[in-house]
Amino acid sequence: MYYYTITLIYQFNDMMIDIERLTFKYKKKEVFSDFSMEIPHGKIYGLLGKNGAGKSTLLYLITGLLQPQKGNILFNKENASKRLPSMLQDMFIVPEEFALPNISLKKYIQINSPFYPKFSYEQLADNLKHFELDAVRNINLSALSMGQKKKVFMSFALATNTSLLMMDEPTNGLDIPGKSQFKKFIASNMAENRSVIISTHQVQDVEKLIEHVIILEENKTLLHASATDICEKLYFATGAKEIDEHKALYFSPSVQGYNAMLPNENGDESILNLETLFNGTLSNPQQIKTLFETEKSQLNN
Repeated sequence: MYYYTITLIYQFNDMMIDIERLTFKYKKKEVFSDFSMEIPHGKIYGLLGKNGAGKSTLLYLITGLLQPQKGNILFNKENASKRLPSMLQDMFIVPEEFALPNISLKKYIQINSPFYPKFSYEQLADNLKHFELDAVRNINLSALSMGQKKKVFMSFALATNTSLLMMDEPTNGLDIPGKSQFKKFIASNMAENRSVIISTHQVQDVEKLIEHVIILEENKTLLHASATDICEKLYFATGAKEIDEHKALYFSPSVQGYNAMLPNENGDESILNLETLFNGTLSNPQQIKTLFETEKSQLNN
């Protein structure tokens, strides 16, 4: 079983992230080398990869917080590395770990909201109410629990109404009711001018939102396909009692039986299982590549 992170990207209108021949390395590790990828507008993307595949690094490169050694990343046709005010006021990132200042939420809003032209006080109030936090406005942020801090920060982030919002492990630290609230919270804040990237190990919290899947492995793109295309090409069996091991591209035992991924030879309908898809793609990268490259070739002819 592979350990992975999933990243979701929700995009509309003319939003585009264009990665051009990217090279980036830390002191002792090269993460990307001459890497290119285009992420078009209009879909929710799931970006999967094992730990160390560069998912979080890519997010910080998109924000311009990390600088590539070579190549460019364009956000809305602007070079992310320049971190221009026009770009920064249109993106927001909620990292997995963060510290809030030792001030009240009311003061925090007064200081930070003016930087975001589309900030909505009404939306913030609704977001806090959604998380049952409408009484914390005058409470010192440092006095909140980690789960409360995350809810407050996410509420503020969504109220900025930036075109791009990134969240890293947003459901970590949330209890079961909080995770359920989170899914409704995100859905209620979607708009045509917004793109959201969510990175999480908690696949079940976001799985049903994904419209397009990208899987990275060692500077390569193993899969870049819509959920519709994936389910047309592949059949996902969940809790099956029997599996034809010779046909299965991947299978693993579960409490109910087997979870498996097979070629969808009969055009049957199934529900996308991201964990099975990820493990199956890493186990059979060449078969998956051939399967989807054949489709792409047919579409281009």
